[in-house]
Order: sequence, then structure tokens, then C-alpha cells
Amino acid sequence: MLEIKNLHVSIQGKEILKGLNLKIGFGEVHAIMGPNGTGKSTLANVITGRDLYDITEGEIIYKGKNLLAMPIEDRAREGIFLSFQYPVEIPGVSITNFMRASLDEIRQYKGLPPMAAGEFLKYFNEKKNLVEMTANLAKRSVNEGFSGGEKKKNEIFQMAMLNPDLAILDETDSGLDIDALRIVAQGVNKLKRADNSTIVITHYQRLLDYIVPDFVHVLYDGIIMKTGGKELALELEEKGYDWIKDQGKA
Repeated sequence: MLEIKNLHVSIQGKEILKGLNLKIGFGEVHAIMGPNGTGKSTLANVITGRDLYDITEGEIIYKGKNLLAMPIEDRAREGIFLSFQYPVEIPGVSITNFMRASLDEIRQYKGLPPMAAGEFLKYFNEKKNLVEMTANLAKRSVNEGFSGGEKKKNEIFQMAMLNPDLAILDETDSGLDIDALRIVAQGVNKLKRADNSTIVITHYQRLLDYIVPDFVHVLYDGIIMKTGGKELALELEEKGYDWIKDQGKA
């Protein structure tokens, strides 16, 4: 589904990613771990098309297409979703209207008609129940006055509604208590299919107790230093990140 080759990325003249390589197949869950400042969020932002960065070398191929040539809007329409580390508030825009406009935009891109009102409400309620979102939250403006946990639930709800092919979760576990973490992770697990993929970006192993990855990658100093299974996350929990420096590239 996604292949990243020799990716070099800078911001304001400082190189963040220094020849990163990563390949993600259909139906796979990949966890990317690493300390602060190593390029995890940069990688997520480059994949989704944020224009703060200078891509100086390398390529990203998504479902056979040159992703770097696509505008940010088309990347979303092509099925790439980013769950933000710090979700923003959109006062005055209800979650219902926001999701209907987003869903219809994707349907139009695919040559489909807008979803009928009754069909949309049924679909909306099905996905709302998936992440245990209350009716009260669903009626409010997007993230306005939400707690950290409610914002993260809303991100997973949006993911459920848009049904992306590639979902990138950027530190979705940040600031969550155990109950909220469980609900968010269950939502992610329920959305897993044989034809979609997920990238989970996290500092901590605890999220991976709930979302079991097929592969764990350690991003350190701008490259993937080591790749393994879930046991690698446990090893990181025990030893920390400093020992990775001596392990060499994955």
C-alpha cells in the first residue's frame, strides 16, 4: 500500500528525516516509536501533505501513485487519514454537519452521489456507537469544550465515518486515561480490514497492549534504526531508547 524510499525532509534548513525507508502492506498495523524530536510527527505530516517541510530527496508511493505529487486534499480523498496529536476546535460547526460535508466530498471524488439524509443518520449512529460517543457530544461543535479524551474519541469517530485505507494515529494515546484508551483502541481494532492499514505513532508500549502491531519500528535520529514484532516495544519499555543507537539500521 505505502512505500517510502530514502526520504530526506528538512524544516527551516534543519534536516529531520535522513534517508527513511518504510514499507507497509495491506491489512497491516505498524507502530512507530521513538523519543521526542526524532521525526515521528514529521513523517505523519509529510505523508498527509502538510506544506511546512522541504522534501530534498526520496519518494513516497501510495497504492502505485506518486504521493508527493498529490495536493493535500487529494491525499484525503484517496483514503489517507490523520488523527491529530492535538485536535483543533472548530466553533460553530456541528460534528454532524462536519462529517456529512467530509463524507460527501469523498463520495463526489469517487463519482458517487451524496448520501441520503436517512442513510447518513443511520450510518452516523452506527459509527457513534462504535466509539461509545454520547448523543450529547455528537450534537456539539467539533471538539469545542471537549476534554482530551473526548477529542481523541472524536478523532476515531471521524476515522470510522470516513473509512480510510491508510489511517495514521499520531500519539492518540497522549493524555488518555485507561478507560478512554480502551475505548479508542477498541474502535481502531474494529475498523481493521484486510484492505486497509494503520500507522500508530507512540512513545509508550501501553497503547500496544490494546492495538497489537504486526511490526514495530524505532525511529531515531531521522531513520528507522530497528524493526521487530511487538516484543521490540516491550524491550524498549525495559531499556529505553538510548540502547538503539548501538543497534545499527534495521
